[in-house]
Amino acid sequence: DIKSLKGDMAVGHVRYSTTGSSSTKNIQPFFVTHKKSYIAIAHNGNLVNTYALRNELEHKGSIFSTSMDSEIIAHLLARTKAKKIEESLAESLSEIEGAYAVVLMIDNLLIGARDPYGWRPLCIGKLNGAYVLASETCALDLIQATYIRDIEPGEIVIIDKDKLKSIRISTSSFFPTAEHAYCIFEYIYFARPDSNIFGHNVYSVRKALGKQLAKECPADADLVMPIPDSGNYAALGYSEETKIPYEVGMIRNHYIGRTFIQPSQFIRDFRVKVKLNPIKDVLKNKRVAIIEDSIVRGTTSRIRVKTLREAGAKKIHMRISCPPLCYPCFYGIDFPTKKELIASAHSIKWIRDFIGADSLEYLSLDGMLKSMPLPKKSFCTACFTGNYPTEPPKKIGKSVLE
Repeated sequence: DIKSLKGDMAVGHVRYSTTGSSSTKNIQPFFVTHKKSYIAIAHNGNLVNTYALRNELEHKGSIFSTSMDSEIIAHLLARTKAKKIEESLAESLSEIEGAYAVVLMIDNLLIGARDPYGWRPLCIGKLNGAYVLASETCALDLIQATYIRDIEPGEIVIIDKDKLKSIRISTSSFFPTAEHAYCIFEYIYFARPDSNIFGHNVYSVRKALGKQLAKECPADADLVMPIPDSGNYAALGYSEETKIPYEVGMIRNHYIGRTFIQPSQFIRDFRVKVKLNPIKDVLKNKRVAIIEDSIVRGTTSRIRVKTLREAGAKKIHMRISCPPLCYPCFYGIDFPTKKELIASAHSIKWIRDFIGADSLEYLSLDGMLKSMPLPKKSFCTACFTGNYPTEPPKKIGKSVLE
């Protein structure tokens, strides 16, 4: 019961596992004590030099209690010889490579930081004179906090009661200069549509992706429908651009979580069946253009197409509002190896036949970038192109620290 907790500061975390098993020992925030200081850490993202750093720290005597990359941050903080908190944070964070939006509580301080590339979002809000840090602005809306600004890439924010201090670690002697590499998948799939990410509304971007998809990949269809919920807004844009009626052909069970982020294929397949139920009267004898945000493994799309066929759809044209996902992500999205990505090994024609659609087309890379509200050089598109902003890790996988 949260009402029973005492204190005037808190850190919470909703885990999305990209490193380490889904076990209780890996629940965040991590809580440690060091030299009479209390430290709590919550981390969004993925570190790429995890294996080497952990080996080095263990050789120096560090004892790890989890298989999470995030725990490394606590050990680096414990080993720094800097006396000022600003220097300790900058020195510790300079050791890690990869994506992090991190929130820490150190004694009476609340701290937020983003890596110099800015892969993951982190924003600052205010509520009744108190500061709030959150990954997405919708979290601020829910508690009626006022959005102030984003924490910038390469920035540490230190909050001491009602005082806020900003340190630009990207210009520190500890850090190299980095081009921004905002995760474009936040706009395509990951973030909530009612959030503003990297300064722009997610709903509006997804709708723009759908409009561009309609221009590039038209379909001879009687209706346009999304795969709820992540395809909803691209489908709306597609419908507006093509003038083909928008219909709801499937109803989502909102008590089931997202399928692609479930830890095993068996659970993913079962949840796909439970999650979406077709409306037969809408689909019967209709040529359907299905708008989906992405295809990762392909198994989910295959089950959905089969379900629509059984509901009476005459033709099924699948349109995807991003390019094929061909390369793994090392920065916080859960497809760390190529074997999990159907497009890494197969052609679009092969994928079309595998999922059972009558046609399958993807938005182009140029079209996707054209739909973005920021310059194309601002984004990490490594999962589409294989061009990584940093050196990919030599040892990879969720179980690298198990």
